[in-house]
Amino acid sequence: MSRQGSLSGVVRGLLSETDAAVWLGVGTTTLRSLGIQRRKLGHRKLYDVRDLEAYRDELPYENDDIRTEVDECDAVYASGA
Repeated sequence: MSRQGSLSGVVRGLLSETDAAVWLGVGTTTLRSLGIQRRKLGHRKLYDVRDLEAYRDELPYENDDIRTEVDECDAVYASGA
């Protein structure tokens, strides 16, 4: 049975520090400073893709302050005030 790709040493859903940094589009030093928890597998410390996704999903959108103002206006309009 042959492996496809070059995923030797990869655990499904868990990424090394280097791979996690690439996944987020940041350097490893920046990744370490983000405070994202790692999982332990033996001596290895790996990032869970679900944790990376959760971090990504909490990032603000560009012009998020404008989005907040629109949401507040929509809430006032919906309340009938």
